[in-house]
Amino acid sequence: MKPIGVHVRAVSRTFPGGVRAVEGVDLQVAPGSFLALIGPSGCGKSTLLRLIAGLDKPTGGSIELDGDDAERGLSFVFQDAHLLPWRSVQDNVALPLELRGASKTEARRRADDALGEVGLADAARRFPAELSGGMRMRASLARALVSKPRLLLLDEPFAALDEITRQRLDDQLRALHAALGLTILFVTHSIAEATYLADRAIVFSKRPATIVLDRTVELPADRGAAIRGDAAFARELRLLQEGLERGAT
Repeated sequence: MKPIGVHVRAVSRTFPGGVRAVEGVDLQVAPGSFLALIGPSGCGKSTLLRLIAGLDKPTGGSIELDGDDAERGLSFVFQDAHLLPWRSVQDNVALPLELRGASKTEARRRADDALGEVGLADAARRFPAELSGGMRMRASLARALVSKPRLLLLDEPFAALDEITRQRLDDQLRALHAALGLTILFVTHSIAEATYLADRAIVFSKRPATIVLDRTVELPADRGAAIRGDAAFARELRLLQEGLERGAT
């Protein structure tokens, strides 16, 4: 299945009461790319992600996804794992397939495969209350991957985790992107995370969100923890920081 491209054309979103969250955003996302969206807190980047996901409608402009039945090829990971506490990890991950009519046997088999992809194969029979925060987020990621998405949208999924767990999940997400070839849009407040993860970073202004900087991250595709101490990493970090400071003024 081909990854999905995204075409955002002059998109705006104004909420009741006149609150403008997004203003005139143009953004083309190539199939198979990894795009980070960063900006000041409350600037509208999560709103834009929800618009792309079809969870909300723009008040101006248009959003198009490449390919037939593209919406069925889309998965969304929220900041909170939103696991059902009465279902096992395996059954939480299997839920999207069950809702699409898959048999319980088939759904559980594919859930086990997805759990293996995120390193949670040994936690399949456990329940959410028995998992650490990092494990719950990995289970949420597995649930998003179980339906073999071609476009994965993530809204600050690792924000509440400690730094070590967050960096491990960053590594895992980059590895999954390389292995699966899907398109990823990742909202984060962390410029270090955006620099490490993404092929391209978009920096937004304070609300209403407009694009301040569109930067191709000039780092090798193969990135390990050591690259965080590299001069090239520091340069990219500085450029994104400068963009973020411009957007906050």
